[in-house]
Formats: sequence, structure tokens, C-alpha cells
Amino acid sequence: MLLLLLLLLVPLFLRPSAAGGAQTPNDTSEGCQIIHPPWEGGIRYRGLTRDQVKAINFLPVDYEIEYVCRGEREVVGPKVRKCLANGSWTDMDTPSRCVRICSKSYLILENGKVFLTGGDLPALDGARVDFRCDPDFHLVGGSRSVCNQGQWSSPKPHCQVNRTPHSERRAVYIGALFPMSGGWPGGQACQPAVEMALEDVNSRRDILPDYELKLIHHDSKCDPGQATKYLYELLYNDPIKIILMPGCSSVSTLVAEAARMWNLIVLSYGSSSPALSNRQRFPTFFRTHPSATLHNPTRVKLFEKWGWKKIATIQQTTEVFTSTLDDLEERVKEAGIEITFRQSFFSDPAVPVKNLKRQDARIIVGLFYETEARKVFCEVYKERLFGKKYVWFLIGWYADNWFKTYDPSINCTVDEMTEAVEGHITTEIVMLNPANTRSISNMTSQEFVEKLTKRLKRHPEETGGFQEAPLAYDAIWALALALNKTSGGGGRSGVRLEDFNYNNQTITDQIYRAMNSSSFEGVSGHVVFDASGSRMAWTLIEQLQGGSYKKIGYYDSTKDDLSWSKTDKWIGGSPPADQTLVIKTFRFLSQKLFISVSVLSSLGIVLAVVCLSFNIYNSHVRYIQNSQPNLNNLTAVGCSLALAAVFPLGLDGYHIGRNQFPFVCQTLEPWKLYATVGLLVGMDVLTLAIWQIVDPLHRTIETFAKEEPKEDIDVSILPQLEHCSSKKMNTWLGIFYGYKGLLLLLGIFLAYETKSVSTEKINDHRAVGMAIYNVAVLCLITAPVTMILSSQQDAAFAFASLAIVFSSYITLVVLFVPKIRRLITRGEWQSEAQDTMKTGSSTNNNEEEKSRLLEKENRELEKIIAEKEERVSELRHQLQSRQQLRSRRHPPTPPDPSGGLPRGPPEPPDRLSCDGSRVHLLYK
Repeated sequence: MLLLLLLLLVPLFLRPSAAGGAQTPNDTSEGCQIIHPPWEGGIRYRGLTRDQVKAINFLPVDYEIEYVCRGEREVVGPKVRKCLANGSWTDMDTPSRCVRICSKSYLILENGKVFLTGGDLPALDGARVDFRCDPDFHLVGGSRSVCNQGQWSSPKPHCQVNRTPHSERRAVYIGALFPMSGGWPGGQACQPAVEMALEDVNSRRDILPDYELKLIHHDSKCDPGQATKYLYELLYNDPIKIILMPGCSSVSTLVAEAARMWNLIVLSYGSSSPALSNRQRFPTFFRTHPSATLHNPTRVKLFEKWGWKKIATIQQTTEVFTSTLDDLEERVKEAGIEITFRQSFFSDPAVPVKNLKRQDARIIVGLFYETEARKVFCEVYKERLFGKKYVWFLIGWYADNWFKTYDPSINCTVDEMTEAVEGHITTEIVMLNPANTRSISNMTSQEFVEKLTKRLKRHPEETGGFQEAPLAYDAIWALALALNKTSGGGGRSGVRLEDFNYNNQTITDQIYRAMNSSSFEGVSGHVVFDASGSRMAWTLIEQLQGGSYKKIGYYDSTKDDLSWSKTDKWIGGSPPADQTLVIKTFRFLSQKLFISVSVLSSLGIVLAVVCLSFNIYNSHVRYIQNSQPNLNNLTAVGCSLALAAVFPLGLDGYHIGRNQFPFVCQTLEPWKLYATVGLLVGMDVLTLAIWQIVDPLHRTIETFAKEEPKEDIDVSILPQLEHCSSKKMNTWLGIFYGYKGLLLLLGIFLAYETKSVSTEKINDHRAVGMAIYNVAVLCLITAPVTMILSSQQDAAFAFASLAIVFSSYITLVVLFVPKIRRLITRGEWQSEAQDTMKTGSSTNNNEEEKSRLLEKENRELEKIIAEKEERVSELRHQLQSRQQLRSRRHPPTPPDPSGGLPRGPPEPPDRLSCDGSRVHLLYK
């Protein structure tokens, strides 16, 4: 729409200016500037929404605006203005104002004339009216009234006919059914109101001067079966009743359906069933109580006001509530609102209330009678379906203290019921005129309440139907005025009401037409019937605050006008949400864990660079040359790449945006697998490329169960976790884990088979085997664990990253630390050429190494032999000294008498010397 408006403005920009391009001060190429609305009024911008009006400053040529006023005010001045080509609006010399007006009812006088002076229609401040009655009527009340600040200076008079004496008036009988008990005991207050209305009507000279209205009534108990019995008595027993007045929708349905066969008009004061609006089924039915569907536009308006899009309903299984709910369902659907859950019950609401709790219903519309309402809210208390998270919408025609009334059918205390109902909203037809103006009976609404209260036997809050009593009072006046119009009012020609019988359809048709055209001010407000015979009225919106009902607004569905008093109060401080607000929160990796592992990885990369540099720098050393340095270099590079893979492994939505995530997914997996060495790198690159082409990695979101927030707020947390995944992720991982596992098994097998091999060209095969064992163990543990813990981001990252870090550390330490330690501690820094020049050996590396080892071993043995010879020399000297001493003391030893061998002489020293020389020569 805004684009269309801008297109309309295009010709304004292209229009040439007058007088060769010069513009007058009032001329503009943009159209007319928006006019501010008058006080207590507004402006209708046709075809534009409120947001579009705020977004523009000018309106195009020929565009029309319309002034409207709020409340009891009228537009004085031009109501419509049009944008001219010179950039100004029409009639700008005459301002448009919203002025308070006096009631228009004073401008009409039944059976008389009104003369307005000092003003024009509508009646404004300073206007004066004079009243004159027709012949045969006299004026009752003041003959003049002046309009001052929206109020007339005196009550409106009326014209009374010169009435026939009371003893000569003919009786006209009304048959009524008042429910004094049952689901809605409205007869307790409505019957006194009807009796009071009959007294007031019969005392008037200008209404039915020749007739007297009399009442014949029974207690229907709001039960169709009971009503059938009394309806039979009313119809078959004299006198003839000219009209029937039932209460309760179920009873009215029965009576109205039967009345068509008896040519009877039915006028109800307490029936709200939408089904009664069916003119084909109930052709003679009228009601001063509006249809229950009149609540629905108000409910929809409130739903829209508070931004609710999802509601739930619970109803008592009766025709009136079912049809009301069907109408509500159609209206909310048109407004884009959804009824997510609908429950009903016949007598026990326990299960439906539990279902509402289970379905997380928040905004609940309840349709049931007062007795069932107590049962419902007792279950509501048990299920804790109340408080700041919930709003209940109820019918407003319950008694004010309905939840405090003793009910033996429930097991909840008054305090529990009071707590459960606190804060609920009621929509109620305006049944008492909020303005303190006088009605056709010359009473104000407050005077009516005071007069009725005196007639009641109990307190109004304890009396059923007290709120509907004004409707019952006005029903008698509507009937009296219709009968008065039918009979001619005593001053004109008309039908004789006493000629009515159940076969006289002519009189019934005239009463129907008179009733259908009713329009008067009653104590309940302006009384008028729509085409279906239902009363048209405002809706009162109330809220239970602190145990008592407070008015918070009115709604006029005919004008879509919501008058809001801003007195609504909420337990949580604001209207609740229509559903549990689900906040999606991503689970990010713990930054402390990521930083810690990143530091370890960085240190590991530094270690790998140091080991690589050491291996390259000492590549000329024989010991390094004998450990396959090129493979060790490739291993160091692979460890550094594996350690570098830890950094992208920890990247998630905390570090990168949503748009960059697919790119990271495309590059993340190769970094994990680039740790492979040698020729397998090419195979890995090829496999990964095929993977990315056939089934590329992309961002996926894993959703977890809802969680309750730590704070007491009406939301639920929906945790989510980002993954890099593909459609056949498990298949690809199975391929990688399969052939990588086979490679590890092959490495373990080779390491085991070569553990006892001694070769000079590969002097670190045991270290390689140990590294393979550790990597294999870590892989066997980490691979399944990370797959199981994939939904726990911290644990999965910790297992995967630490496995990479530890395997890289172990590989670097096992392969390079022994080499570094040996070269430092033993000083074997000579190159192969230097070692060859020093020993003078041949170029055969194997022979030179053997020779060097034998020389070293020979030197060690010579040292040991020298120590032994020195010891033998000492022992020989000691032995000689002992032999000389013995030869001096004893003669030569004879043969041993025991038969043993004679002791031989000591061994000559030459033999010892000979043996020592032999050993010396052997190792020399």
C-alpha cells in the first residue's frame, strides 16, 4: 500500500510549476501535509494503516480525509477535507472540532413535539429545547431544558394521556417463568424487577391508558422439564396470555419453539444462547439480554490487544455454550488466532482441567454456569492452573461472590477458591446504564438499583440475577411500549388487545412489528433489537482484583470502539504469554577448556618444531642417520598438523558467524585427518575430496529437551548444539575408521615382529613401536567415546583434542627425546667422515664399528687384568714368606698316615707367571 501511495506521488514530482517554474508559497510538489487530528478526535486515512501514516508526511492530490470524534462528541465544521493541487486542504478557513453534545433523546418527545432554539442539530452547548404535548395529553415535567457541557439542565419530561379510571381498565396478562433455583437462579432478582416495572407502567397515563398489565408466573428452576409442565398450565388455563417471558436459555428454547404454534410473542430477559437468534426456528422471539456471541467480539479484541495468538477453551456440554464456542472459533480464525485445545465436560471437570495443564494452556476461555464454575476452579486450584502464567476468561453474569458461596459438591476452601480465581477477566453485557441519565421511567440507573435493593430479601451479592434485573425491568417497558403502539395508545385508532386469542395472528403480527421497532432509553441503556430479535449493547470488561471485580473497560462492537481505563493489574506485572516462550540457546564449548587444550596444542607444535629442527640440524650425525631421519621429520610434521587440528575442532558459533559456519564445515574434517604420514596423505586427500563432492559437510542443529530457566520467568530454554555433518556421516566415518584401524593394526604387528631385530640402519624401531602402541590405544578408546558423547560438546571436545595432544606428545617424546639426550650426554656429535679419519679403518661401516667396539672392550679388559696381576703378585709374596717361616720350624712332612696323598710342595711361581702371561697375550 505504501508503494502504491508513492507511485501516486510520482506525478507530483514531475508536474511543472506555474509561471515558468516559479512556485507560490502554498504550492508544493509533494501534495498536502498531513493534518493533526482535533482534540478528543481522530482522522481516518482511507487505505492506509497506522504505521503507513506515521511513515509519510504528505498525501497526494485528490486524497480525502475524514474527521471522527470519540465518546459523546460530534464534529463541528467540515467532516471531510480534500487535498487540492496547490498543496492545501479544502475549507481550511473553517476549523473542525470535536464538541461535546447533549443526549439526542431530548430531541424526540413521544406524543408531543420538541422545539430546538439557539443551535442546530446536534444539540451543542447553549442550545435550548421546549416541549409541547399533543391533544389529549398533558406534559409531566419541565417544559424547557438547556444544554450545558454535554448535560441537559433538567430531566426529560413525558406526555401522559388523560387516563381512564383504574377500575374501568382492562387486564392484559403476561405469562412468566422465573428460575428461582437451578443452574442460574436469576428469578430471585428478576421477578421483583418485573413487578416493579409493572407498577411503574400501570401508573403512567400515557402508556396503555385503557389497560392494566398483570403477571402470572411460575418457578421453572431453569429446567426444561419443569418448564414444560408450567408452559402447559399457562397455555391451557385461563386467562389468555398475550406474551410469554421465560428465563434461562434452555427454557427459552423450549418456550420459543412452542410459541409459534400459539401465535405468541416471547420476550426473554435472561437468555444468551446464540441458537435463539435463528429467526426461522424462533420467528416470534425477542430478548433484552444480548446473545452470548456478543462476548466474542470483545474477547477477540482483548486477544489482539494483548498480542495473544493461541487460546484454549473449556465448556459445559450445553447447547448455549457449544454454539457460543462455535461462533468464537469462527471469529478467532478470521483474526488469525488459533484455538489450540478445546475441552468439554458434562458434570465433572477434573479430567478436562488436567488436560489443559498437560497441554500447557495459558489463555483459557471458560463457558459454564455458576455452579459448575466452582467445580472447575476447585480443580484449577488442585492442578495449579492459575497465577501469573495464566489468564481465565469467564462469563460476567455470575454473582459477585460466586466463588465464596458454600458448595457441598467441592472440597476446596474459600481461601483456596479465592486464590484460584484471582486475576481472571470477565466479559459482561452492559446491563446497567453507566451514565447517570434518566430513562423512560424517569429513573436513573442508580435510583433503580436503590429501589430494587429495598425490595430484595437478601443482600444483592447473594441474590441470583441481580445483574440481569435491569434487563427484566426494561423488558416490561419494551412490552408496554409495543402494546401501547399496537393498541393506538388511547389517542389513536388501533386494535383491541382484549380481542387477542391464540388463533389471532393479526394482532400477533402487529405486536411483532411494534416490538421490532422498539427504541428507548432504559435503565440498562439504549434498548433496540437487531434483525434476529436480540438486544444490541455494549460489553463491560472487568477483572477480579483482590477478591472484588474492577471495571477495566468497555467495548462497542458496532463501532469497534474499545474504551480502556488502564486499571488492569497482573500478578506478574504484565499480561502473560499465550504459550511458554521457548528461547533457543546454543551450547557452546567451554572457553576455559578450549584455551587450556589450545595452549597444550601450541606447546606441542613448538615441541614438534624443535624436534624437527633438531633432526634436520643433526642430520649429518651417524646416530641420527641410522634412525631414518626423513621418516622422523615426516612424523614431526604430522604431529604438528594433528595438534593444529585441535584449533578448528573447537570452533563453534561462539567464534564464527552462521554464514561462515558452512565454510568451516567444509574445511574442518581434512584438518582432523592430515596427521597421516607418507604416501597415505595422498590417499586421505583423495578420499576427503570425494567425500566433499558426493556428500559435503554442512551445518546441522541438534535440539535437546526443554529446560526450566534458573530464574522464575515464564520461559522454557530449548538447548541446541551445532554440528558439522553430512547425510551419510556414519558411512564415511566407518570407511575412515576402517582403513585407519587396519593401518594401526599393521603398525602394531610390524612393531611386535621387529622388537628383537638389531639393525644398524634403524636404531629406533623400539621407540616407533612404542609410539604406535600408544596411538592405537588412544584411538581405540577415543573413537567410540566421542561418538557416544557427540551431544556433550565439552566432553566430546576434551576426549578428541586430548587424544590428539597426548598421542602427538608421546610420539615426539618417544622418538626424539632419547636422541637428544644421547647426543648431549655422550657427545657423539661427529659426522661419519670425521669418525673414519680418526680410526683409520676401512670404509666399511660395519667393520669400523666392530673394531671400535672391540678396542673399547680390550681397553676395559686390560685394565681389569692389570688389577688382577697386581693382586696375584701380592699374594705370591705373602705365600713365599709363610713357606720360609714354616721350613725353619718343621721338618719335611711325611706321608699322611690316614692313607691320603702326601702334601705336595708349593707350586712354583713360574707357573703362575706363565698363566698370567698367557692371559695377557690372549687379549693383547
